[in-house]
Amino acid sequence: MKILLLGKDGQVGWELQRSLRLLGELIALGRHGADGLCGDLTDLGALRDTIRKLKPDVIVNAAAYNSVDHAETEFELAHLVNAQAVQVLAEEARLSGAWLIHYSTDYVFDGHGTTPWREEDAVQPLNRYGQSKLAGEQAVQASGCKYLLFRTSWVYGSRGNNFAKTMLRLAKERQKLSVIVDQIGAPTGADLIADVTALALEQALRRPELSGLYHLAAGGEVSWYGYARQVVDSAGAYGEPLSVQEVEPIEAAAYPTAARRPLNSRLNTQKLRDNFSLHLPDWQSGVIRMLREVLNK
Repeated sequence: MKILLLGKDGQVGWELQRSLRLLGELIALGRHGADGLCGDLTDLGALRDTIRKLKPDVIVNAAAYNSVDHAETEFELAHLVNAQAVQVLAEEARLSGAWLIHYSTDYVFDGHGTTPWREEDAVQPLNRYGQSKLAGEQAVQASGCKYLLFRTSWVYGSRGNNFAKTMLRLAKERQKLSVIVDQIGAPTGADLIADVTALALEQALRRPELSGLYHLAAGGEVSWYGYARQVVDSAGAYGEPLSVQEVEPIEAAAYPTAARRPLNSRLNTQKLRDNFSLHLPDWQSGVIRMLREVLNK
């Protein structure tokens, strides 16, 4: 089996290189491509040519435009990468009979309420990034290809930048941190996403009826404030020298951003767990493991 991975240098793409190699021949491309192959989702023609040249059995798209605030003023670019390029991938998957694996976000919802979002709940993005990701979802679903579409949230990894690393850095520089307390979700590790992807793909190849949309997030829930406290407390317990004396909870309204964020980022993962017989660990275990790796503990 031949697997084409796009976005190999991102947090999820990096972990997918590990998990997907166990399933077959893996061709992993970053934005700059290699050996005449295109991994740049802004070059739709070359992207289509690359897929037709390689004839993969599975296309895994871990590439995306992820700059939430910049998408408010760079919507054409966000839509090109997150929607138009995804449509090309889906069309080529349908024409060749390949599977497409693609990742989306809780930002397709408006974030009201406190109930975890289900796959069938009404979508209504609050910002242009969410709009671009929703358009990508719709392109996949309308294409007629076989697909696994995973919505996830609050992604982090030991590679690259993320909220936990930012909090750790600031905790060494400042005596006080102010962190949002009224946005709730589940920090989800790139390694967990990659492992679930490989396990789900392996089953879907045998059972095509599993094709569909799934929510993928770690277990439990927490605010950004609670997440920051976990990072600071864990780093302190590991003997890391910190300057921070106080972590202050603030409401999102006190920290305005160019793009509105959903307050409720909870995702109901029951469908994923039931269909693939999976157990999803609580968010704390993954965060602690990542911190220990980052801190070399």
